[in-house]
Order: sequence, then structure tokens, then C-alpha cells
Amino acid sequence: MKLRHLIVAASSVLVGTTAFAGPTCTETPESSWMPQTTMLRKLVDAGYTLERFQITKGNCYELYGTDKDGNKVEIYHNPVDGSVVEAKTKKS
Repeated sequence: MKLRHLIVAASSVLVGTTAFAGPTCTETPESSWMPQTTMLRKLVDAGYTLERFQITKGNCYELYGTDKDGNKVEIYHNPVDGSVVEAKTKKS
């Protein structure tokens, strides 16, 4: 089941959608970023259910989904090291 979420999230990235608002995460060239599949795997392994995963105009990996407790989340990650830059949680 987790693999299915990973595949769905990876597919949505390939569509090429870009978010319009959010923080700036890095100026580092994309060639130095953590691969998207690696980031997706880390998120799934941490218990997130992914609804959408994309690259923002501010060079962030952005996750929309739920955490392991079922809370809705929107999280911006630095794509170089995977660190959280900004997070919003809505308790369920």
C-alpha cells in the first residue's frame, strides 16, 4: 500500500505542476538535490500518506497529505537535505 502512495505521488510530480506560493528553500542547482524518489520514500517511511508532492517556484519539495496521526499537513522541505523549512498541520 505504501508503494502505491509512492507511485501516485511520483506520477503527480511528473505532471509538472508547480505551486504559486511558499517559502524559498534553496538556490542550489537541481542537480545537487536529493532525488525525488528518495524524498518520497523518506516521507512514506515516516508515516505520511501523500496526496500531492511537487516542486515549488521557491525550489522546495512540497507535500500535501496526512501524518501518521491522521492530521492534514502541508510541509515544505529543502530538496538538498530534506529538512523541514515550513510546516502547517490541521488537527483532525
